[in-house]
Amino acid sequence: MLRDYQIVIFKDQHGVYRKLRLRGWLFFLTLLGIAVMVAANIVLMSYYADYTRKERELAASEKTIQEQKSQLLSLSEKIKGIETDLQRIREFDAKLRVMINLDQEPRNVSPQPEEGDQDFTKKYIPLYRQEMLARNLHKFLHDLGTQATLERLEQDRILALLNEKKDYFSSTPTIWPTQGWISSEFGERVSPFTGRKELHKGLDISTTLGATVYATAAGNVSFVGEGQGTGPSVTIEHPGGISTSYSHLREFTVARGQAVSRGDVIGFVGDSGRSTGPHLHYEVRVNGVAVNPMRYILN
Repeated sequence: MLRDYQIVIFKDQHGVYRKLRLRGWLFFLTLLGIAVMVAANIVLMSYYADYTRKERELAASEKTIQEQKSQLLSLSEKIKGIETDLQRIREFDAKLRVMINLDQEPRNVSPQPEEGDQDFTKKYIPLYRQEMLARNLHKFLHDLGTQATLERLEQDRILALLNEKKDYFSSTPTIWPTQGWISSEFGERVSPFTGRKELHKGLDISTTLGATVYATAAGNVSFVGEGQGTGPSVTIEHPGGISTSYSHLREFTVARGQAVSRGDVIGFVGDSGRSTGPHLHYEVRVNGVAVNPMRYILN
């Protein structure tokens, strides 16, 4: 096999030819090189096919993981919404308990902070945080079921007491006296007129001039007229030692001694008395002592 080989190439019909001498070992190496190249191509094609298959599988896995991340993020946002709603129910429950004298002061209903970083609203969630989120979701759903049962029992108890105290509840100032926004809250503030600290004994609700003012609970009108620096004002006495006052009116639509129900129109917002703009000054007093109206407002 390693002997020399001759290759004869005929060029035309007249017998012209050319000889090529090929040594055996070179011919053998050429055939071996061709065989190696063919085998290498077969191996490379096999590796390429395997790589393409794994690449498709990886792409499918990444798509599945991304969908799972999106579902986890969506579920996390929904759970945050449920937590917000549950917190609102707790605050509502706390106000009701104070109003019907189950509690003397509002309970602290703020959620207890969890240990560790619980912010799962980011777009990227590492694997260990995905597992943590899954565990926290299961724990939250379990706690939510327990809390919902307890809240249902509390609500049943409150409803039973409310049925016993319907008249008292209808005479409690639980609604907003007008539509607008709070420009000055109850509590200590710097007076816009004297520049000194003072106790602001009510809420200032800024709104449009002429906005309707409503009685916040059933009662009897005990005062209508000009207040000291408050312009036209209305005061309503309610059962249980509660009274409400509405000041800086443009005009009032009730008379002294008149019985009113919750939601009755009693006047319109003005800019009278010492005022920095159209607004309603709203006060709630218990046995003559000013208290924060937000303690009673439910809606």
